[in-house]
Amino acid sequence: MNNARKDFENSAHASTADRILFFLKSQGSASTARLAQLLETSAEAARQQVQKLVAAGWIEGRQEAASGVGRPRQNWVLTDAGNRRFPDAHAQLTAQLLGSVRQIFGAEGLDRLISQREADARVVYQQTCTGKTLAKRLEQLAAIRTAEGYMARVERDGQDWMLIEDHCPICVAARTCQGFCRSELQLFQDIIGPEAKVVREQHLLAGATRCAYRITQDPT
Repeated sequence: MNNARKDFENSAHASTADRILFFLKSQGSASTARLAQLLETSAEAARQQVQKLVAAGWIEGRQEAASGVGRPRQNWVLTDAGNRRFPDAHAQLTAQLLGSVRQIFGAEGLDRLISQREADARVVYQQTCTGKTLAKRLEQLAAIRTAEGYMARVERDGQDWMLIEDHCPICVAARTCQGFCRSELQLFQDIIGPEAKVVREQHLLAGATRCAYRITQDPT
């Protein structure tokens, strides 16, 4: 049973609309036919659900080039309003507070705030991510991040690992000050240790649908 199917079965208590939103959030864009397959319903029934979500402003169509000859294929993705249906850690209030910190204490004061947050998180992460292998530490790191609202998971990609975060509960704060993103990348590297290198390959703030980090083990 694939992960997408498990996610849908585990959310059976949710409404059809919420199940579609969750799938698009955790798996990325999808066609109407793909949603019908996961919902185990007809294409027409899935199309009706999609149109309701479009009318509500929670999803929108995105044209993607066909793999072969033919017209571009339309997939569905979450809008900003759709993304806001997931936890945002009091985003607007956080952004306002960050603005006040910058105004009162300047850029240096804001940098000190971010550094303190990173230091506090490092203590918690190091106490939790105690696995003896890289794979185990990544599993523990993903569990912490999921508990914090990031919807994180770890997948193998050839010889590498991918740490994928389908949601960012501090996205508004990160847009206000991208120092939060730089801080998190360094934190991940510290937790993983010198035996592997962490590179961010997808970034929400750069227009991606999620944040994704490639972890490559040092062959030496």
